Amino acid sequence: MSPADFKTALADHARAEGFDAFGVTRPHAIPEADARLRSWIEAGFHGSMSWMEERVDERAAPSTLWSDVKAIVMLGFSYAPDHNVLDDITKKDRGVISAYAQSRDYHDFIKAKLKRLARFMIETKTKDKSSLQGETEPAVKVFVDTAPVMEKALAQAAGFGWQGKHTVLVSRAQGSWMFLGAIFANFEIPEDQKHGDHCGSCTRCLSICPTDAFPAPYQLDSTKCIAYLTIEHKGPIDRALRPKMGNRIFGCDDCLAVCPWNRFAKQSAALRPFVRNDLSAPALKELSTLDDERFRKHFSGTPIKRTGRDRFLRNVLIAMGNSGDNAMVSAIAPHLNDASALVRGAAIWALAQLVSEAEFENLRAHHLPHEVDGTAREEWRLGKAL
Repeated sequence: MSPADFKTALADHARAEGFDAFGVTRPHAIPEADARLRSWIEAGFHGSMSWMEERVDERAAPSTLWSDVKAIVMLGFSYAPDHNVLDDITKKDRGVISAYAQSRDYHDFIKAKLKRLARFMIETKTKDKSSLQGETEPAVKVFVDTAPVMEKALAQAAGFGWQGKHTVLVSRAQGSWMFLGAIFANFEIPEDQKHGDHCGSCTRCLSICPTDAFPAPYQLDSTKCIAYLTIEHKGPIDRALRPKMGNRIFGCDDCLAVCPWNRFAKQSAALRPFVRNDLSAPALKELSTLDDERFRKHFSGTPIKRTGRDRFLRNVLIAMGNSGDNAMVSAIAPHLNDASALVRGAAIWALAQLVSEAEFENLRAHHLPHEVDGTAREEWRLGKAL
């Protein structure tokens, strides 16, 4: 089997597994990534994601991660939502969960598909003895967003998209909604041509950002990004940013949703069995009642579970505070006695947005003397102030 025939067979097998995008590149195809990544980290745009800084060499150079790699197969899997997610932002009594998290954890089912594809690669190469002449025993490594791999830059090098001004991969066929995976191989596979940039003069993704998290096109300040704040950030969220979060409780899809290329996006049929319809705009009041056990059970198998109950409740309470609905007060108030100081602090802030100054003063007089956490005490002191 010729290298070209092997690649064709591999692409066909990838489509059979449900992948919507396929391309091949080389480990040295993204030389510009090193300087760009280091500049981003030096600016502090990675926030508290220390692992980005600790493994920067491996991220910038795939051969540092695995010295034997000769070809990198990049795969894309569409998770396009079945409706306009921006419509959910107007439903103030409900929470907005990022489209990618409204299904079973993609790490699990994408990795299973990648492993089957990797097995096909090894079996095919092993059977075709002629292709092994002068080569070592075929080997592969599979990666799905859990290793220091710059998937977006590699996907652009592999020819099926480009990094848009919002820094997310954009595909002319699939838009902005795509899970990415990679298979490193220690044997040659014909590479694809790098994809060009087709953003043009469009700046919709930059203009819509609620927190102005883009200091410039193609640059994201994670410390202002709602996705980072609601998922990665462990402590209290900056008071100035809380009102801008609206009802977004896990991630933010605004910059993805407005991309014009999404008009071609379709949800992968292979994803539908894993979609959780109950995670589309769930009621905030119901979410606020979750204790740790019920939280783990409710979000079992989803990316949300990894964030933990306390951080998730922090997000939910902020959304309730942003609702402008006094009917939320009775559901927020019990959290003033929550075991988690992070949750208590968010509850204090949320109540300050909804009750009168006199009511807040009464609550403060009752609870502040018993509050031992410094950050929660500060929330009582500041009240509604930014």
